[in-house]
Amino acid sequence: MFRQLRLDLFFLSMAALILGGSTRLSAEDWPQFRGPESRGVSEAMELPDRWSETENVVWKTPIAGRGWSSPIVVGERLFLTTVTRNTGKPEDAKPGLYFGGNREKPADVPHAWKAICLDRKSGKPLWEKTLHQGKPATSRHIKNSYASETPVSDGEHLYVLFGDVGLYCLSVDGDLVWQKELPPCKTRYDWGTAASPVLHEGRLYLISDNEDASYLAAIDAKTGEQVWRVERDEKSNWSTPFIWKHELRTEIITPGTGRIRSYDLDGKLLYELSGCSSITIAMPYAAHGLLYVSSGYVNDDMRPIFAIRPGASGDISLRGEATSNEFIAWCQPKAAPYNPSTIVYGDQLYVLHDRGLMASYDALTGEVIYEKKRIPGGRSFTSSPWAYQGKIFCLNEFGKTLAIAAGPEFKLLQTNELDSTELCMTTPAIADGQLILRTGDAVYCIAKP
Repeated sequence: MFRQLRLDLFFLSMAALILGGSTRLSAEDWPQFRGPESRGVSEAMELPDRWSETENVVWKTPIAGRGWSSPIVVGERLFLTTVTRNTGKPEDAKPGLYFGGNREKPADVPHAWKAICLDRKSGKPLWEKTLHQGKPATSRHIKNSYASETPVSDGEHLYVLFGDVGLYCLSVDGDLVWQKELPPCKTRYDWGTAASPVLHEGRLYLISDNEDASYLAAIDAKTGEQVWRVERDEKSNWSTPFIWKHELRTEIITPGTGRIRSYDLDGKLLYELSGCSSITIAMPYAAHGLLYVSSGYVNDDMRPIFAIRPGASGDISLRGEATSNEFIAWCQPKAAPYNPSTIVYGDQLYVLHDRGLMASYDALTGEVIYEKKRIPGGRSFTSSPWAYQGKIFCLNEFGKTLAIAAGPEFKLLQTNELDSTELCMTTPAIADGQLILRTGDAVYCIAKP
């Protein structure tokens, strides 16, 4: 009882610290991508570990259009985004990793960019707000969407980013407070945008790594005015920044192809390191006093996972064959996944690879606990794993969630399957004993009876 109370107070304080100190957020909320700590971990004990179309589904709500943004939860409200077409439907997204999915021209039909709010208890729509209408200015990879950025909330407002269109602030009741137009930018092979905004102490931080002019910007959350902007010597990447608050300072962590960079809250570069793969997608996070950053394009030889200590400055890149130095606690140079983020649960770091493999490392030392193991029936993965009740959950692109035992031995515990006519590409939200899981065409609320 007292342990759970301490955990509840801890997560409440972390949510307030990470998301700007709002008193309207509670320990049960999931107000950003991968939750209040950006880790995808919950300590709640009443969450479901088994489900299907007919088991432990509280409600299922169809969602029109296409959007790979993850759902977020504030109180009894669930928020997500989507983009619909006036006519026709988007090209089917082929599963797996492959070449040839890029498209040179956008669809020549009007689209509508939308934010949606559902009642978390019933799944009934509370409101739907169209934030932009028109023909897309840029194209997309067929496995991307025009609504891939996950929104973020401070408990009073919802902040929605559509990378090629604009940044929007709405009240939780759906009233538009302000909007900031963003010019379309060219991405590598016209793959499109995906990095989500993050919120800290009244400022939104957004990153746009593209082929034209990459930057990191701070936006006043009350007004939408730009506070500062720093140019970045980067090309296209899709990683969401991470606000790392530790005992020494608060940093903005931005992975990239050329460099992993850390900035202070005024946009000043604190430190950087090289050695990443040519494409970075996964989101950084912190655990055990360390920062974990991964970069794992599948066709590169270098696919590192770094564990970084607080307090670094200057260039902290590894030299030669070294796998550690004063500020890099450890590095596994060929261990990172491509699309999914890694996850630390307990004292282990788990790596879910896109092609259906899992490996695990000691989170403090980087030592191998077990090498890559084939997940039976796993196939293709884009969603990031999540964890609770001693299990690591991995949702594949076909709607199948595989539960793997946390611990030193790889063991598949069970398989939970949902129906989906489109690919499953998003990471769930966890709130108040419920798992909120978005497939390609619907949102599910999954809970124990």
